[in-house]
Amino acid sequence: MPLVRRTPSDADRALYEEAVAAQAHAYVPYSNFRVGAAIEFADGAVVTGCNVENAAYSMAICAERTAVVRSIAEGRDVSTVRAIAVAVDGAEGPPCGACRQVLVEFFPNADIAFTTGGELGVMTVHELLPAAFMPESLDA
Repeated sequence: MPLVRRTPSDADRALYEEAVAAQAHAYVPYSNFRVGAAIEFADGAVVTGCNVENAAYSMAICAERTAVVRSIAEGRDVSTVRAIAVAVDGAEGPPCGACRQVLVEFFPNADIAFTTGGELGVMTVHELLPAAFMPESLDA
């Protein structure tokens, strides 16, 4: 099964470029591993995030979660997210497991663009983490 489900649109590519630009703000003095993320809302607004490291490595926060938290802190309606893009400087791949879990809780049906196999591709967040632990899992 291929990881990426569809070819990106021009809008997906533009959002990916926003994620690439967000890498410039990353605070990565230990790994120099820059990641940027961009979340686009239905009204066209884009909220970006970057990864922020800490000397206590486990305290680092990924770009995707930074963008989610920033969206919520800015009072954005997270139910109106159109798409998400993730850009990794000098590397490729989808978000880490922790970010997948956060993204799927807030935006399960949103498209997510990232590079894999040397190409930019798109799938839904739920396709990226199909067996997610969701809020209704707590009702057991």
